[in-house]
Amino acid sequence: MSKGRLEAFSDGVIAIIITIMVLELQPPHGADLAELRPLIPVFLSYLLSFIFVGIYWNNHHHLLQAVRQVNGNILWANMHLLFWLSLIPFTTNWMGENPFTTWPVALYGIVLLCAAVAYTILVRLLITHHGTDSTLATAVGGDVKGYVSLACYLLAVPLAFVYPRVSCGLYVLVAIIWFIPDSRIEKQLVPVGSQSHDRRN
Repeated sequence: MSKGRLEAFSDGVIAIIITIMVLELQPPHGADLAELRPLIPVFLSYLLSFIFVGIYWNNHHHLLQAVRQVNGNILWANMHLLFWLSLIPFTTNWMGENPFTTWPVALYGIVLLCAAVAYTILVRLLITHHGTDSTLATAVGGDVKGYVSLACYLLAVPLAFVYPRVSCGLYVLVAIIWFIPDSRIEKQLVPVGSQSHDRRN
């Protein structure tokens, strides 16, 4: 079946997730700049989560550019990913309201871990559907960045019960790792696009 509806639905859900997150940024009642100081942790949590959601949107877009079609299992795997991403606004708000406290930081990491696992499952199902010699399989390769991210989350969650600040540092580290768009799929797709362009000219 065509991948078009999956792409459109996913883009819509991600847009709603970002909208919900920004609506949680409540302005202070006072008009003095000092009133903004208590909101700094809330804004930083929002910023980190915005980056994570942006990373998922970016990689999800590139992922689907490398595939031709989807099946029922892939649709459900995509819904699984969107479920965990939809919980990010809740955990973001809780962590922002309670900075560097155990359970909010731990739950934030659990949701990020589950989203990463869901994304990995989606990638593997797409590779299985299109074959191990497909453009996607070649581009993903060993997926070192993906497994490093999973390891960071697995370390950060239990650390939240001892050193929540270190856990937050690990979340930031993962965001930094993925902040630069992953060019593996783009590199695989460029030759195809270039060839088509050459034929048109």
